[in-house]
Amino acid sequence: MADKVERVDRKLVYQGHIFDVYTDYVKVHEDRIAEWDFIKHKGAAAAVAVLDDGRLLMVKQYRNALDRYTIEIPAGARDSEEEPTEICAARELEEETGYRSEHLEFLIRLRTTVAFCDELIDVYVAKDLIPSKQHLDEDESIDLEAFTVEELCEKIYQGEIQDSKTVASILAYKDKYLK
Repeated sequence: MADKVERVDRKLVYQGHIFDVYTDYVKVHEDRIAEWDFIKHKGAAAAVAVLDDGRLLMVKQYRNALDRYTIEIPAGARDSEEEPTEICAARELEEETGYRSEHLEFLIRLRTTVAFCDELIDVYVAKDLIPSKQHLDEDESIDLEAFTVEELCEKIYQGEIQDSKTVASILAYKDKYLK
């Protein structure tokens, strides 16, 4: 059996708007203290936006960490850790796509990078989309594209879509709704 691992201290290194960075001091092998990075995230929510014809509405945006454009489901950070994820998903859907939905159905709960971050993303399915208006943040530039689930799966398997929340959500949607 593995040795008991125990966090003995945590020190804040950086405090940001969406996440905080800590150094954790962790007792391992009963006699050694290791330093591990930890990112505390306030959480996020996302929506699989289903058009009337069955295609999924995706956002295309530049991601600085990858230095390229990505294709993703609409998503964003919660305003606070207390904000219900369904409210966050509805807000992000409208802000990023210019569509809203009267009914969001829970699809899947994700932890994106469990080795060093506690980020939690709840994903909802949004159907019966109602045209509204995009409300992009001043630093956002988003294009919209619609794809069939088959087209999106092909993009996943070709490595074009790599974003974990998007990959998991598309495959979960396909499994639950398109059997």
